[in-house]
Amino acid sequence: MNDKKYWLWLTMVFGIGSRRIWELMSLFETPDEAYHELRSGSSAVRLYGREKDAVNATSVEAAERVLAECDKKGVRTVAYSSADYPPQLRHIMNPPAILYYVGDICCLTGTRTVTAVGARKATEYSLSVTERICGELAARGMVIVSGFAVGVDITAHMAAASQGRPTAAVMGCGVDVDYPRENFRFRDVIIEAGGVLISEYPVGTPPHAGNFPKRNRILSALGRATVVFEASVKSGSLITASLAAEQGRDVFCMPPADIFSGAYSGNAALLREGAVPFFGVSDIASVFGYGTVAYEEVRAEALGILAEEERPLRVHDHRMKPVSALETYIAENGTNAEGVPEVKRDEPKLEGVQKAIADALAEGALHADVLAQRLGMDSSELMTELTEMELLGAVRALPGKIYEKC
Repeated sequence: MNDKKYWLWLTMVFGIGSRRIWELMSLFETPDEAYHELRSGSSAVRLYGREKDAVNATSVEAAERVLAECDKKGVRTVAYSSADYPPQLRHIMNPPAILYYVGDICCLTGTRTVTAVGARKATEYSLSVTERICGELAARGMVIVSGFAVGVDITAHMAAASQGRPTAAVMGCGVDVDYPRENFRFRDVIIEAGGVLISEYPVGTPPHAGNFPKRNRILSALGRATVVFEASVKSGSLITASLAAEQGRDVFCMPPADIFSGAYSGNAALLREGAVPFFGVSDIASVFGYGTVAYEEVRAEALGILAEEERPLRVHDHRMKPVSALETYIAENGTNAEGVPEVKRDEPKLEGVQKAIADALAEGALHADVLAQRLGMDSSELMTELTEMELLGAVRALPGKIYEKC
């Protein structure tokens, strides 16, 4: 059944990002059931203010026309009940009912995602650190998520794309809208690198100021860790960091380059509140160490063992339990002399196809296509095995689909 039009209808009636949608969905199993029940005027559901007028005035055909316009513009859609809906968003408070995107949304599923945020008018030092850290994270196979703004955001996106790695841009307007104008030329770069431009706002939606704070809950949730590079006390990056903490994500913060500069006052505030300072890419990558919460989350998605039920979650299930993977890992395993979390791995036990892959990589790194040819394997089957082996710590992904044995 095509649920998209009914999810879209709910947003058209109650508003984009409205918690009212999930209050109502706690009463129904599917969005089409909600649609037919609300349109029937059932007394079982109490509507407030102008909600009843909006229900009566908005037809499902209007939603179908919006979806048709998306198809015409080459914009794809994914609904909460769709298989391709990013699993990181399913359990947050007030998840988007429907998302619009251009590119490959699947780059967010079963991958190690890191949200990078910071100032639009960032210092050269902050931009330099952003480029280096995000580039190194991408080179290690992580997907950088950011907000497509000028400054830190676009620097993070391009650092990932320069490594030939996907990056996800979460926008506060329609994905077809030319905003910010300075970054428009980078859209194709992101898509060509296997990334995605994503928004909960329909095509043609202008960048209203109120869209961006609401957008930040998606930005924070898509990354399994959030990294703040530069923020003043009034920065929107602090909102994203706060949301990430509430969603149970680890929050990392760049130590201020100048403790007397107002440009880093937000960094200082975050560090006082318990954000983890980072001094290199390994500090952030430790979140995905073997056995951590993030590791298990990614592995479950990569192996396709998500929850069997695809029906909409009840409203009281949407909030994630606040668990800090890094703090839990440090508590169990401690740190080394430099204060860096010790990554203790059991030697992965490989059998069958995975052992054959490891043996083929024993003499040196190989491109995935070359590896597939040597082993006589289908490329998609090989990539599935490589993903699991990477999560097990048996192989390492290098830029350009090249893999080496760890």
